[in-house]
Amino acid sequence: MNWQMLTAIAQLATVLVGIPSLIYFAIQIREQTRERRQSAVNALTVQWGDLTKALHENAEFTALFLRGVQSFHDLDAVSKLRFSAFQNRFFKNFEGMYYSRREGILSGELWDEIERTMREFLAYNGVRQWWETRKHWHSEAFARVVDAIIARGDEPKAYSGYNLDEIVVPQK
Repeated sequence: MNWQMLTAIAQLATVLVGIPSLIYFAIQIREQTRERRQSAVNALTVQWGDLTKALHENAEFTALFLRGVQSFHDLDAVSKLRFSAFQNRFFKNFEGMYYSRREGILSGELWDEIERTMREFLAYNGVRQWWETRKHWHSEAFARVVDAIIARGDEPKAYSGYNLDEIVVPQK
């Protein structure tokens, strides 16, 4: 057997041994990616739940929130600060989800759900007014997404059946 034949056989053996390793490696990467995505979705779900606790555990803040979505400008200074702090956390959460989508962690279907939620909130004048005061706290890419949603001019519907004109601040 000549030298060239031995080299060809050695190369063929290397390829045949390497193919199963590559297949195994690809399967491992796919599983890790799936686990990473699920972990990220779980973390975002927990963050969302923690964030919305303020709305269902504190009647005073819930009333403030409902007044704020109607008009950020009409809130007193302390209420503006509280509403703004909540909205900032809310929108930082949305921004994190946006970047998770851009990185391929969130599926298009999940992002569509998030975007629909954002549209619901951004339809309210108070949220839009707040956004104008704090959009510079967010990345330019995310700000463009929010501005595009606002430009749609959706009608506020999320709280349309709540009789927002009759909000009563709970007594302590």
